[in-house]
Amino acid sequence: MKINFLYIICFTQLLIGCGGGGSNQPETGIGIEEDIPGEVLHYDEDVKIDQSTELILFAPSNNLTNIAWIQTDGPDVEFYARNSKVIAFTPTESGSYSFQVDYVVDGSTAGTLSHTFSVVSEVSPLTIRLGHSVLEENAVSLASFADGDDQSTQLDKSSWVWEQIQGPSVTFSEEETDGQGSVFFDAPEVDQDTILSFRVTGDILGSSHSDEISILVENSSIQVPDSGPFRSRVAQVYPYISDPLGGQTLVDCVYSNLTQYDECTFADTPLIAQITTSPTVEDIMSKVLVSHDWMGSQFEKFLQEHDEFDDFKNLLRAVTAVVISYDIRPSFYNPTTGAIYLDPDDLWETPAQRDTINSAPDYRSGFGSELQFEMPWRYVKDNDYAYYYYPSRYRISRTLNDSKYSFAALLYHELAHANDFFPSTRWLTYSDTKTVYDAVNEVYQARQIESDFLQNNYPLDPQYLSGGNELTKLAQVRFRDPDAIQEYQKSFTMEYVANMFKTEGAPQFYSYSTTREDFAILFDGFMMYARYGVNRDVAVSDQDYNNFVWGQRDRKGESWIKPRVSFVASSVLPEFSEASGIISNLSPPLSLDNTVSWRDSVSIPSDDLSALESKQLKSGHRDHRLIPLNGEIWHYDQLNKYNKNKRFGVLERDE
Repeated sequence: MKINFLYIICFTQLLIGCGGGGSNQPETGIGIEEDIPGEVLHYDEDVKIDQSTELILFAPSNNLTNIAWIQTDGPDVEFYARNSKVIAFTPTESGSYSFQVDYVVDGSTAGTLSHTFSVVSEVSPLTIRLGHSVLEENAVSLASFADGDDQSTQLDKSSWVWEQIQGPSVTFSEEETDGQGSVFFDAPEVDQDTILSFRVTGDILGSSHSDEISILVENSSIQVPDSGPFRSRVAQVYPYISDPLGGQTLVDCVYSNLTQYDECTFADTPLIAQITTSPTVEDIMSKVLVSHDWMGSQFEKFLQEHDEFDDFKNLLRAVTAVVISYDIRPSFYNPTTGAIYLDPDDLWETPAQRDTINSAPDYRSGFGSELQFEMPWRYVKDNDYAYYYYPSRYRISRTLNDSKYSFAALLYHELAHANDFFPSTRWLTYSDTKTVYDAVNEVYQARQIESDFLQNNYPLDPQYLSGGNELTKLAQVRFRDPDAIQEYQKSFTMEYVANMFKTEGAPQFYSYSTTREDFAILFDGFMMYARYGVNRDVAVSDQDYNNFVWGQRDRKGESWIKPRVSFVASSVLPEFSEASGIISNLSPPLSLDNTVSWRDSVSIPSDDLSALESKQLKSGHRDHRLIPLNGEIWHYDQLNKYNKNKRFGVLERDE
């Protein structure tokens, strides 16, 4: 393997002089030296069109800060980690490309490096995305892409082989990676910045091809703790709007391996409502932490263009921060920090933005696999899926409008959690000296969280505190702890489960996982209907969704569920005065046709159109490469992922 590199030289135009003349020192106090540590590593000898490539700023013995990459020559490329030690991108034209990186060494010396390389006119048949830097022990995903894999029939990848060719050995999350398009692993522990390299080799249309990629693993001075909200490595984030005074405090309090319970007060991380009860988009963005700038700018754009009812600005008053990072999957809310944590998957518009997101599957995707049933759900708009999945192999761009319903539903759900723990009646009652943890713990111990009141007045499961009814027990297996499964539960048929569920007070199965989720699901489903005319379907099917025995649209219209919806709507968003009238006028749920597939049942015949005619009309206006997307599972504490244990809550109640 050939490495192209360039050692730093004195950059006189920016630094005024080289080594001498104290009167020419920059006012920042950053010194100037001739031999400044650092080099740019470029591992690709002959870069081709459509081949992802990475540039690495490498100085393993030094602390590098204030990093800023810019492109200085060549056809424009799209890259999103310009303040990182690694940038990666995919040239789409041949020619010469030049880049410059400025940085500071050990907090005292400024440096600048430049690097130029050429892209040949040949199109790369195979490439791996995306080279990047990662903290030791954090999650990494690598995805391969093949030229010609954007056709309706996916290329055969059975011959593809992944191998590590440089650096400390890693363990892939899958025991067998041959034939896989993507691989996932945790970065190893390192004593200093270390490079890992990987190769994928495979046959494409009868010819063998390969590509290589490099990852920079950064040593961290912060150890992964044995206590606190984050007991496995999390990514580095920073304030989207620079805040030299309070920005690092916000990071340390809500998304860092330094974060601890019961340390940060409301003076450190106030709720947005404690700053202003009428927040603007700018007010909210001052509380946003990101791993990449594009995530913050897209979130800001969503609030500016798609919060026409001011719901999200109002609901965000109950949070201390919004964290958007490439390693968050799935989204969640943590009451002990008061922050929401958002997977940026709903925010990307270009394939290059999407490439920066860790694509590891939800860690809960295999939970409950021993059960004989599934309970799929989806959001529906005008007799069609409300949103679709964009297969990454097609490299399709989209707009925020394409993911609007998906992201709106996510925000309604996570912010319902925030307003459950921090309702508007309490926002202005907290003293600056009280910790966020203490505020939550007080209501938790007293069972005075809003969802506790829902359970007291309109219980979903009256047996919840004593272990729960059978649906609650099944939900623990499916969503929280698959090891809790009992032998007798493996025999439950679809029909048996459907007969249990259809007379209950839940819109969907996930409601039984916790009383907190019950509360949030009632809210997000109602708000999606009230604001956007989006319906929610739920069914009982086999594990593969091939057959289903029962299903309904808009269960919130059941007479015994309406009071529960009303309680939650008035608690979470009291400004929505029209809610009570909308709830009163909700129609009874519609039955889904279980003689067709779950997917085809999305279209319910009307007086004017048959189901087939409606389906044909919708499909004629849709990109046929897209895949209908069923509902996702969101979470309010995320303990199993970050803490590697089986506890069911972030707080332990004194019984």
